[in-house]
Amino acid sequence: FYGLKSAETNDSIQALAEELSPLMSEHRDNINFNDKLFARIKTLHDDTTGMNLTTEQYRLLDNYYKGFVRSGSMLGEAEKNRLREINKELSALTLKFGSNLLKETNAYRLVISDKAGLAGLPETAIAAAAAAAKSAGMDGKWVFTLHAPSIWPFLSYAQNRELRRQILTAYIDRCTTGATSNREILTRIAALRAERAKLLGYPTHASFVLEKNMAGTPDRVYALLNQLWTPALRVAKQEAASLQAMIDKENGGFKLEPWDWRYYAEKL
Repeated sequence: FYGLKSAETNDSIQALAEELSPLMSEHRDNINFNDKLFARIKTLHDDTTGMNLTTEQYRLLDNYYKGFVRSGSMLGEAEKNRLREINKELSALTLKFGSNLLKETNAYRLVISDKAGLAGLPETAIAAAAAAAKSAGMDGKWVFTLHAPSIWPFLSYAQNRELRRQILTAYIDRCTTGATSNREILTRIAALRAERAKLLGYPTHASFVLEKNMAGTPDRVYALLNQLWTPALRVAKQEAASLQAMIDKENGGFKLEPWDWRYYAEKL
């Protein structure tokens, strides 16, 4: 079901996902909070004497044990009940976030009626846009969308600067206003993640997530990012200067903007 949902979803599948989400969340919690099951895993994990486990077998056992602990198996009953509520709400909110993003991504269409708006675009992009228009009942026109195979070639090759601005702005502004806004959803998700981390004994959600990753801690992530920041910024400024120089050479008469970057980088 989830494979189909990610690859070929529709309104019926989305509605079913909303119905299944709390059930799946409850099912996972029922497994993680099964005291008898966790006791058996903990018994094995605490004393492997005489078991002659291979490295891989111990790794598997350790992963299972830590997975149960990170899911709240060692919490008291009141904390487990609260964690159930958090997990259930997070599951629904995460699904809603994705659903809103999908709706806005699918809803947008940049419709071009005049061939002049296609200047600079490769034939493959033009053909795909014509096919998209035909399937939308707009034969004889060209439709560009926010999906990757459509938007990125358009931003890289379309000569019409205003059309580039329109499509990139639509991409950036998805789910920021209206019925499909994700602003409040994101705020609530952040708050619930922070509460869950504290319940499980972590100072932040980042600390909880990074425990299983190579970095290990937020401090080490920031150390790497801060190390990269200065040289990365220097190179970005150099690239921007090169692109602006090309604009000026062509007597463009404007300052480099985000919707210009891919187009002039491709030319350069």
